[in-house]
Amino acid sequence: MTMGRRVTILVTFSVAVAVLATSMAGYLMTRLSLYSQLDNQLTALARYMSTPISNGASDFGELNSGALQVSEVTVTLVRADGSVQNTPGAVVTVPTGPEELAVARTQQGTSARTITDSSGVPTRIVSVPLTINGDDYALVMGRSLDSTEATLHSLWLVLVAIGLLGILITAITGYLAARSATQPILDLSQAVKRVTRTDKLDPIPVRSSDELGQLATSFNTMLSSLASSRDRQRRLIADASHELRTPLTSMRTNVELLLADQKTGMLPEAARGEILTDIAAQLGEFSSLIGDLVQLSRDDAMSRTPEPLELSEVVTKAVERAQRRGPGITFDVSLAPHPMMGDPATLERAVTNLLDNAVKFSPAEGTVTVQMVDDKVIVWDQGPGIAEEDLPHIFERFYRSDRSRNTPGTGLGLSIVAHTVTSHNGWIKASRAPGGGAMFTMSLPVVAPPKSEEHDTAEAE
Repeated sequence: MTMGRRVTILVTFSVAVAVLATSMAGYLMTRLSLYSQLDNQLTALARYMSTPISNGASDFGELNSGALQVSEVTVTLVRADGSVQNTPGAVVTVPTGPEELAVARTQQGTSARTITDSSGVPTRIVSVPLTINGDDYALVMGRSLDSTEATLHSLWLVLVAIGLLGILITAITGYLAARSATQPILDLSQAVKRVTRTDKLDPIPVRSSDELGQLATSFNTMLSSLASSRDRQRRLIADASHELRTPLTSMRTNVELLLADQKTGMLPEAARGEILTDIAAQLGEFSSLIGDLVQLSRDDAMSRTPEPLELSEVVTKAVERAQRRGPGITFDVSLAPHPMMGDPATLERAVTNLLDNAVKFSPAEGTVTVQMVDDKVIVWDQGPGIAEEDLPHIFERFYRSDRSRNTPGTGLGLSIVAHTVTSHNGWIKASRAPGGGAMFTMSLPVVAPPKSEEHDTAEAE
């Protein structure tokens, strides 16, 4: 059973119970009111007729039995000794009982009850005390309930008809409301099935701004994130396969030459040495490319927990690594305190990539400048710099400018830097240094690390 159907049934059942309870209460209250009104009328009539009847008890004060019959009123006297006297010529009589006899004997209070008269018609009777010539009586007045019951029957039919109509309208309204309320959930379910069946990450329509609308919006955000992640994965695989093909093809060619020379022995020893040197260089390029790809895949897939660190210490370690790779390069380093929250390993690799890039393009005796100013880390070199047309693409994966085609590298270093800085809520830009060369400005937010528990305890003491 669907949620919409369950909601419809629950609402309809609740309304049906409410309508039934209201109808029963209305019917009973109306019935009590009509009976009370009839009792009051009969009691008032009995008290009014007490005087003429007491003056002529034998003929009931000359009451016309025909007129009483037309008005559907019966008059009966019940004596204290239990004898009963009906109006002369009465066609319909009412049975009396202990209630009326008690009123006659005690001469106090009144009684009212429903009986069935001699003709089988439900009748309402009331009794009031009456004294005639020193004898105690109870004057019993009765009236047929046919008109009252007809009114109550009509009321019951009206209540049933209106109740059924209300339940029907409620069921239809509940169904429409449940369908409207559960439509976002149905859209969400169908979207999940569509994604599973077709692998298409199409967004679902957002029909409201309530909780269900927010759920649909969150689902669309998830689909967008999945689509973006899948596009990045496909692009990474496509670019990686393209970049891996070149060193693999060159390596295969060199290996085939060596295998062929093993049979023929036609290659001179110098040529064999050059081929082996090329293979070693290609293996190094291949290993570097695989390492960068693994790093990118980890950065995309993993979410590291940030920890308090001092960025200047991270930069110092990266400079030490870069100095070992460029022994002839001079490093002009100016550091400043920079506390923040982040991952020291990825940040050190990002700064190292910037320094390796500067070392690679610097002249033999060049200088690489590293400065920390405010929340920025600035690295620039004295190399050829970056062409204006290359600046917008410098951080794209596998992008290689025309100037760097013949230099070693994978084209992934700067994209790793950009990814790391972005994941730390910072930004990075590339530009041309004032004196020539490339300049990279990396900005990371300065965040004071939280105080440790030991420090807090020491302060408390």
